[in-house]
Amino acid sequence: MKKTSNKIVLIGAGAVGTSFMYSAINQGIASDYVLIDAFPQAAEGNALDLADTIAVLPNPFTSIKAGDYSDCADADVIVITAGLPQKEGETRLDMVAANAVIMKTIALEVKKSGFKGISIIASNPVDVLTLIYQEVTGFDQHKVIGSGTTLDSSRLRRLLAEKLSVGPESVDAFLAGEHGDSSVAVWSHASVMGQPISKYIADKKITQAELDKIRDEAVNMAYKIISLKRATFYGIGVCLTRIVKAVLRNERATLMVGAKLNGEYGNKDLFTGVPAIIGENGWSSIIEWDLNDFEQAQFNKSCETLSTSITKAREAIK
Repeated sequence: MKKTSNKIVLIGAGAVGTSFMYSAINQGIASDYVLIDAFPQAAEGNALDLADTIAVLPNPFTSIKAGDYSDCADADVIVITAGLPQKEGETRLDMVAANAVIMKTIALEVKKSGFKGISIIASNPVDVLTLIYQEVTGFDQHKVIGSGTTLDSSRLRRLLAEKLSVGPESVDAFLAGEHGDSSVAVWSHASVMGQPISKYIADKKITQAELDKIRDEAVNMAYKIISLKRATFYGIGVCLTRIVKAVLRNERATLMVGAKLNGEYGNKDLFTGVPAIIGENGWSSIIEWDLNDFEQAQFNKSCETLSTSITKAREAIK
């Protein structure tokens, strides 16, 4: 019989974590939720606040509470959003040393708990910290998933849809590589209802320069939001819910997550945003697109940028 009851543990009850939790309970993806935070009162307060929804939700959950790392032992999924937030004028990679230390502490506690499920990381810089978590825990790489460029690609789809005057659900467009400034727009595999984007924009008399501007706007969206309201959290909260749902429901969905490269796309030994198949055992495989020469060069450059930050992170946690 298919399992219908699931337990999710959230580590980091800040704005991103609670936005994920609010999205998850509204979509009814699990029955039991636990919040863990370095400040226990924050976890308890958010758990009580979220519990107030149970009487009116169309898909009510069974329980939600503040807990500790012992609650990870029987969890199906752990979502980690803990870490110092990105400040105005700061890149995600600027945060690497301090947040690597925090991630190491979390990883050791999760490992000690006996957790056997799927770990999903959203703490920034997410590509680097996903690798640090996987290396510290020693968990199977397929059971560790970074949020990757799920959010970045969602932004790209929205902005492109607005430009083309179509619904975002009709647009397939992707940012790959770093969740950050060096991410790559894979225009060679973008389409509108199956029609290649190159053909679609030719009919609409839209130039490549205009596409490149949309890419830049998507990549810089976080900076814009942070300057306006200090933090981004709703978009990533929903994207995390999408990934977790694919795991809990064994959807075998293809999402732009942070998966570990082992030679795919000519790179290895790092997690970064690529199309991967997501199901109950984590990510099962990476889909390798044929990138054009420009896209491959940009992807390689993005991986080089991450490798430099990985070195800094490893130094910080020695």
